[in-house]
Amino acid sequence: MQKSTKAQPSSVKDELSLPKITPTPKTGSEYLSDQGNNTTFSLFDFWRWSVSDLLSNATRGRLAEFIVASAVKLDLQVVRDEWGAFDITTPEGIKIEVKSAAYIQSWHQKSFSTISFSIKASLYWDADTNKQQKVAKRHADVYVFCHLKHQDQATIDPLQLEQWDFYVLPTVALDNYTRSKSSITLKSLGKLVTPCAYGDLRQAIATASKAQKEASKNQA
Repeated sequence: MQKSTKAQPSSVKDELSLPKITPTPKTGSEYLSDQGNNTTFSLFDFWRWSVSDLLSNATRGRLAEFIVASAVKLDLQVVRDEWGAFDITTPEGIKIEVKSAAYIQSWHQKSFSTISFSIKASLYWDADTNKQQKVAKRHADVYVFCHLKHQDQATIDPLQLEQWDFYVLPTVALDNYTRSKSSITLKSLGKLVTPCAYGDLRQAIATASKAQKEASKNQA
């Protein structure tokens, strides 16, 4: 009798091994295509459609990261890491977490928003290994709290950097902050550090990084 050639089910489940995908910068001139033919819609059209509301929380947060990145002269050919343990690594190796808040939102408001920033410790997820750490902590060396301070709805423009204040702290200052472990108000921030303007941001980050290194030495 002829034996069946039908494949037998494996007793061991096959597992895929898909490495992390490293994105490359786009120009905006790339087009959506269908069946090998370009449509009339470009990647620039998508960007304009999806992120033109600079006052929305999500977009403003990314803009704040970009503002800080520009201040520290980050290589913009390296695409933003959506899943990093922190937001920015400077050319000098300083790890930065960026937070943003604003009085004015894009939705209808009865009053200005109360300014508060998250400082919650988090579990680091490694995109290279797809594994998560078991102990929550603050992973950056420096925190930059970006406050869009402008209070005139008719003239607010997040692209005008003079409308922002930047509060820069070494992470140890937040580790030692006892009032809350999950958030900090603008008033409390003002007691810890004087805000700086965009032109002084790079130096403020370097100073905070130095303080963080000194604190780490003392704790060792």
